[in-house]
Amino acid sequence: MKFCTPVFITALLVMLSAPVLAATGTTTTAPPPQALQASPATPASCPALLNYTFPRLQDEKPQSLCQYAGKVLLVVNTASYCGFTYQYKGLEALHEHYKNKGLVVLGFPSNDFFQEKSKNKDIADFCYNTYGVVFPMFAKTAVRGSDANPFYQQLAKQTGHAPSWNFNKYLIDRSGHVVAYYSSMTEPSDKDFLAKLDQLLAQ
Repeated sequence: MKFCTPVFITALLVMLSAPVLAATGTTTTAPPPQALQASPATPASCPALLNYTFPRLQDEKPQSLCQYAGKVLLVVNTASYCGFTYQYKGLEALHEHYKNKGLVVLGFPSNDFFQEKSKNKDIADFCYNTYGVVFPMFAKTAVRGSDANPFYQQLAKQTGHAPSWNFNKYLIDRSGHVVAYYSSMTEPSDKDFLAKLDQLLAQ
């Protein structure tokens, strides 16, 4: 009876099962360590307003606006030969100052008001060399009327305001909703505008 201890029985069962497994060609292995870990969290879904892709200004490679989901966005239609072109400097300063808090400035050059260069590369060179612009900018596009790109059509629909001139501005909150529209006359340093921006960044 001394051979019927639990330890002996367990060892005997292991020995007896080994030939069976070898005969069938079946082996058992522990699952890989990663299979025991929880799967990574699913990324937040892209808001409908940002579910568009546009070519980037400097190299015309496609860029999805979904990458900015969860950020506060300041969307501006720009031009190189406008009386408000100097606002590039203020927009870049905003981007640099608030980027760590979640702000992204998005520039959309447009010739809708006949004040933009013809080639994307020339626009990119002008923005960087003249104003040091490094915030994301996209290839030249239409921003008003029936020719407006679908993103700007949605901005106009949701605010009731299509761009009336260059450097009009739209603020989009972290959930992907347009919350404010500003004309060209609103400077990037405007007190009321900055108060609204601070409010959105704090959410």
